[in-house]
Amino acid sequence: MKNNFLLASDAKHRVLTCVFDRKLEQYYGVSGNALAPYRQRLIRAIDRFTEVFGDRPLRIFSASGRTELGGNHTDHQCGRVLAGGISLDMIAVAAPNDAPEIEICSEGFPTVRISPADTEARTEECGSSAALVRGITARFAELGKPVQGFSAYLISDVPNGSGLSSSAAFEVLIGTICNDFFADSAFSPAEIATIAQYAENIYFGKPCGLMDQMACALGGVSAIDFADPAAPKWEQIRLNLAKEGYALCIIDSGADHADLTDAYAAVPAEMKSVAVMLGKRTLRETDEYAFWNKLQEIRSACGDRAVMRAIHFYHENARVSDQTDALRNGRFEEFLRLVNASGRSSETYLQNITPPGNSRHQAVAIALALCERLLDGQGAYRVHGGGFAGTVQAYVPLTKAETFRLGIDRVLGKGACHILQIRACGAEALWENQEGAE
Repeated sequence: MKNNFLLASDAKHRVLTCVFDRKLEQYYGVSGNALAPYRQRLIRAIDRFTEVFGDRPLRIFSASGRTELGGNHTDHQCGRVLAGGISLDMIAVAAPNDAPEIEICSEGFPTVRISPADTEARTEECGSSAALVRGITARFAELGKPVQGFSAYLISDVPNGSGLSSSAAFEVLIGTICNDFFADSAFSPAEIATIAQYAENIYFGKPCGLMDQMACALGGVSAIDFADPAAPKWEQIRLNLAKEGYALCIIDSGADHADLTDAYAAVPAEMKSVAVMLGKRTLRETDEYAFWNKLQEIRSACGDRAVMRAIHFYHENARVSDQTDALRNGRFEEFLRLVNASGRSSETYLQNITPPGNSRHQAVAIALALCERLLDGQGAYRVHGGGFAGTVQAYVPLTKAETFRLGIDRVLGKGACHILQIRACGAEALWENQEGAE
């Protein structure tokens, strides 16, 4: 275990004297006076930790939410994705404790308490934070790095249910704490992501892929190829949207995900049905030329919507490679063109904008129409994540960002538009190399 912990008073002094401002700039994409609310947020977290758990040497950790930049509904077909950490994060003030217990108090939620020695999955915990914590500690133990007791107080500004992966941020944050306290940072950020995925798959009960956890753990922009889902290949690409003159906006359409399970499930199911017609398990394994040569037979067996969704996959999977190349080589305007093309493909081929048969409520379509009007030919916009309900993503010139936000909020409600930046760094302990190196 590392020894560079700070007493609460020392930690607060360093925050207030701006020792860590350089790191906060990397997290939140702002500087100078704009950092004041983030400093106060850290102070509040430290104070709450000491109120709940007492004044003892502590460390502060941060893990961000994530956004999908490219690859709409490609990951479940072993395709390519682009994902990035964002300037909304979850912070934890944490310290080892003498009790054989993990106790995690998240602001606004009940305290989670588990024994790190009790690593058996519990059916009654499925879908809970306790399941995630237990799964992470179990995986650390399996990997030869058993976790002991610690206490943590968490504050998050990653909205729940926003498509920004608050659950992945939580998992990665807990994994980063365990790695720092009990494994001497033996695991890389990518390995922490796989530990988090294990907890969500096996203990939480959600068969998620690895995109969300990788983006939260790595920061920046990650180009991930799931051709081998057991060992995905990834490349990290730096992207500073502010230097490009843009803000990333995530827009909450206000739609409800309830009763959409069948709509979401139909997308991978229909894509898989096409793959099966071509003798494979996923579309990534198929030959696109064979698909076109066998088109009439596939239409008869799978239906036209399944065919259209397969076309989206082939186009979108190739588009992610083009987007990656554009960012890698500094062609940001080309990247924006491809974002718009992704959006058109999702609407035309993937058909995940409007819930099937719903003419009365089309919230995502309305959000996209607002983006088109407010951007007026500039920037780019597309559906974000699963579609049907949820969020829309827009790249907005900085000169128009506030006007854009007001225009969205005026129709969809105050707070519907989140103005973000890509976070430059991944999940970590804030206090690394604290003496001025931040």
